[in-house]
Amino acid sequence: MAKFIYRMQNILDIKYKLEETAKQEYTVARLALTEEEEKLEGLLARKNSYYEKYQEALIGNLDFLTINELSNANSILDNMIENQNEVIKKKSKELEIVKAKLNTVIQERKMHEKLKEKKFEEFLKELNYEENKVTDEVVSYKFRKEEE
Repeated sequence: MAKFIYRMQNILDIKYKLEETAKQEYTVARLALTEEEEKLEGLLARKNSYYEKYQEALIGNLDFLTINELSNANSILDNMIENQNEVIKKKSKELEIVKAKLNTVIQERKMHEKLKEKKFEEFLKELNYEENKVTDEVVSYKFRKEEE
């Protein structure tokens, strides 16, 4: 029996490797975005904590130095949160780019898999045709032998 050999198997193998690489890049980009989002959550929690301390300082014994420090800390955290939001936007855009690349690589791999499937179907049809041809020759030979 004949063996199916796909001529462009090396290209398909490369597409598999490219897909794995793109998946790894996507994972790295997703982890980087998650890490930055966690940093933002930490900053927001710190800001909330400082704000609560600031509110408590305003209610109790007025210590203007502490109130001023907490107010400055809140302002600094506002700037840090703003910067962190910009970092998150940048990481989100990077993630979108990597995701688009991954989708493109997946589509190319699927296209090559479809080509391989079509070539395999053609191979099976050709193999079936050859088998039918041999069967017809055998039947014709037997028929001729019986007539003689």
